[in-house]
Amino acid sequence: MYLDAEQVTASLPWGALVEALDDIFTRTVHSPVRHHHHLSVPGDPDATLLLMPAWIEGQYLGVKQVNVFPGNNARGLPGLSGHYLLSCARTGRHLAQFEANELTARRTAAASALAARYLAREDASELLMVGAGRMARRLVPAHQAIRPIQRVRIWDIREASARALAEEFRAEGIAAEAVPENGLAEAAGRADIISCATLSREPLIQGEWLSPGTHLDLVGSFTPYMREADDEVMRRGAVFVDTREGAMSETGDLIDPLKTGVIQESDILADFPDLCGKRHAGRCALEDPERAITVFKSVGASVEDLAAAILAYERCSTPS
Repeated sequence: MYLDAEQVTASLPWGALVEALDDIFTRTVHSPVRHHHHLSVPGDPDATLLLMPAWIEGQYLGVKQVNVFPGNNARGLPGLSGHYLLSCARTGRHLAQFEANELTARRTAAASALAARYLAREDASELLMVGAGRMARRLVPAHQAIRPIQRVRIWDIREASARALAEEFRAEGIAAEAVPENGLAEAAGRADIISCATLSREPLIQGEWLSPGTHLDLVGSFTPYMREADDEVMRRGAVFVDTREGAMSETGDLIDPLKTGVIQESDILADFPDLCGKRHAGRCALEDPERAITVFKSVGASVEDLAAAILAYERCSTPS
């Protein structure tokens, strides 16, 4: 079985995918640290091979392979390509292969939606999307599947990109509008949920802008040198992560404030295993749930890829 990007999209509806992620974080999943391998490419910059395995004993074994070939840019070819292989963990039999870019994008957006289910106010109705790229197109509908979002505002460092995405969403029946380049502070101050998916190396969201009750979803900053939120965000907010090990080692949004003592490791209140396993109740367990500012930082995990692949495989294998 092979599913291309369009088929992956069709087999991973938001509601079912959020439930699959919620479930897998309650199970025993083996997920070694991802493997990095560097390849020499004659006449081109070195390439990188990334391997991300995960398995549930006796059930499913999956591995995502991502190939990063920077020299492809000069040829007009994508620099990154990937696929996901799913096998039986009892016999080793190959079960399915999936286009990995869409699989990754959808599980990433679904993880943000899962976090919002635990951390955003139930009446959250205004979403500010910071960034107008590939992930924004998935994060908005993912959040809409979890909370009663009635208004979407979009900000991007290129205002034209925000306007274009808002127009796309309006064509789909979503009440969306672009935020002017100088309007980020005002938009952040009135939003119920702020979702950030950018490549920023400097903080975009300032803690002083945030209103009581806001939920902040940080998806970008996947290296120690990238940041989307300043120290005041982390100081004011109740901080949650997808996985502690990954978040504390991979993102500047946490590495920097931890290093300077702005926050301590103990200030990271819970991760997905805690939330999904009911060891922490999320927003409702905070001292003042209605006014608390919650911050969720994700860096991604192979466990999430495995959950998405299993869901897609089982949905496509079950007769309708």
